[in-house]
Amino acid sequence: MKSLVPFEIARQPDEITCGPTCLHAIYRFYRDQISLEQTIAEVPMLEEGGTLAVLLACHALERGYRATIYTYKLQLFDPTWAGLSAAALGEKLKAQARFKQDEKLQVATTAYLRFLELGGELRTKDLTGRMLRGFLNQGTPIITGLSATYLYHSAREYGPNCDYDDIRGEPSGHFVVLHGYDQQQRMVHVADPLQSNPLSESRKYATSIDRVINSILLGVLTYDANLLIIQPAREKKNAQSHPDRRR
Repeated sequence: MKSLVPFEIARQPDEITCGPTCLHAIYRFYRDQISLEQTIAEVPMLEEGGTLAVLLACHALERGYRATIYTYKLQLFDPTWAGLSAAALGEKLKAQARFKQDEKLQVATTAYLRFLELGGELRTKDLTGRMLRGFLNQGTPIITGLSATYLYHSAREYGPNCDYDDIRGEPSGHFVVLHGYDQQQRMVHVADPLQSNPLSESRKYATSIDRVINSILLGVLTYDANLLIIQPAREKKNAQSHPDRRR
């Protein structure tokens, strides 16, 4: 059995715009006519380059979409916070930010507080193949922040041009969109905005579900490690449920 929704993704214009390019692909999937240029211009970027899934989510929420983030980001979220209300979670994030002065944590905290204020949903749930299949089998594409280093099994990256360097390099994060699953082969279909990616000459390819899961979890090294589910708000009454809501 193969579940594969038609999906197209543009080429990211540079090394740091994978996130907005993936978001633009989701908008195109839902026939939203916003341009890639406008999406990139409107999504906040980090000082060191790149962006965060929560900043993509806030952009979608502000355009009237619903957004849910499944996070494995232990730098920011303590496992004991699972199940807290949005208000209680916000208080925990504020208390943590007062104690920890890391600049990236401060930026992420502000973004997550905005995300909760806009009505975004934050969840923690064990990442399994069944969970990914649940979304993909119902035709819901997933933006994921993950470890490009592990996904590609490439050397780590060094310097402003992100050159591969197995000695001086550091792990690199990336955004891709998962948009299909082949049950027989246990392969996930990936839409990757990086044209010159090490896995394929195309921006669309398939790789094993095990590698995808490991890549997502190892994204914790680069402030990634998350799933972002975006759905149009107009479908709220008839939208397909999240797999973790099923009994």
